[in-house]
Amino acid sequence: MRIEINGTAHDLPEPATVADALAAIDAPERGVAAAVDGTVVRRADWSRRTLSEGAVVEVLTAVQGG
Repeated sequence: MRIEINGTAHDLPEPATVADALAAIDAPERGVAAAVDGTVVRRADWSRRTLSEGAVVEVLTAVQGG
């Protein structure tokens, strides 16, 4: 299945979850938020939330600074 993660196309085996998408880009385990097709997905749901062909996943990383 082909999805988009942060603007880049990725091929993932079906059924793919948000957790699979994060693993595909080696996202850090902490300080990360994920949205699918514009809707934020709770961390507790990442391993259960399946993705559809053409899904758009945005992964945001928290940054500290001042």
